[in-house]
Amino acid sequence: MASPPGVPRLPPHDTRTPALSVVDMHTGGEPLRIVLAGCPEVVGPTLLAKQRYMRQHLDHVRRRLMFEPRGHRDMYGAVLVPSELPGAHLGVLFLHNEGYSSMCGHAVLALGRFALDFGLVPAPPAGAREALVNIHCPCGLVAAFVECEGGRSGGPVRFHSVPAFALATDLLVDVPGHGKVVVDIAYGGAFYAFVSAEKLGLDVCSTKTRDLMDAASAVTEAVKAQFKINHPDSEDLAFLYGTILTDGKDAYSEEPTTNICVFADEQVDRSPTGSGVTARIALQYYKGLLELNQTRAFKSSATGSVFTGKAVRVSGTLSFSFEVKCGDFKAVIVEVSGQAHYTGTANFIVEDDDPLRDGFLLK
Repeated sequence: MASPPGVPRLPPHDTRTPALSVVDMHTGGEPLRIVLAGCPEVVGPTLLAKQRYMRQHLDHVRRRLMFEPRGHRDMYGAVLVPSELPGAHLGVLFLHNEGYSSMCGHAVLALGRFALDFGLVPAPPAGAREALVNIHCPCGLVAAFVECEGGRSGGPVRFHSVPAFALATDLLVDVPGHGKVVVDIAYGGAFYAFVSAEKLGLDVCSTKTRDLMDAASAVTEAVKAQFKINHPDSEDLAFLYGTILTDGKDAYSEEPTTNICVFADEQVDRSPTGSGVTARIALQYYKGLLELNQTRAFKSSATGSVFTGKAVRVSGTLSFSFEVKCGDFKAVIVEVSGQAHYTGTANFIVEDDDPLRDGFLLK
């Protein structure tokens, strides 16, 4: 029997397993697969509890959407869930090849557009040129500001981060194959290790991606083994997400500085990495290399795409303050801006006799 006009016909599949309906986007080349329908209810009183529930009970959804044959080892995803925070328009769980993340800047930039275009936030007033989307991420509430016209998104999106801070600077780490390496660790919703690629005998702009990936992964494993990550608010946030190799150009300049992020299970970010830009801005501010409201451009060595970032003034309850606190850490709110684009939609199904129904990854 033919499907009604405009309704896609699904191929034969296990009707006990709902099709997973998704919208695909990318920000600076980094993919985002947003689940529209088909994911079972994610249970939990808080967003972090929902993340734990999904990891324990619904991880097959992540594997089906991220892994081959429906995805690939560098695919990234988002499951939208209700938020317990007053003022949040939506909550989100971030998916990748290894599991779940506390923050994802490129996804927030894409979700800002998505939330406005798919009616997840109130329509902006007539004539408004920007819409506010409050997104509850596992790391906290992130405010996205979406350029719009006629109630539809268009142009770049910017977001204001959770408090970002430098955790450790000039940390000496013994990296197998590279000897003693000086590393900085900073938080931008997730923790990253930062190393100038030159210290590893590499050039972030010209070295093969495979070699950069191997070196960054070696740094990540070395830091995990030799340094304990702590977050003052939650143990769920206390993990090293990955390593960002830079061109070493940390002092303020109007010229872009280039980096590449390798996170999770050797996953390579195609964008400049939104939460990485947040952490790197916090690190540069902490070192006195960057003043408040000085905008820097960050370029991806993978695709050449560019995000901008700056440490911004934040409003306190009684007065305006340049800085905020995260536990005992002096922190800043960082604004990151970038452009997201839609790439398509899909409906993913499984057949009950498919031995690879939950996906696989090649190494």
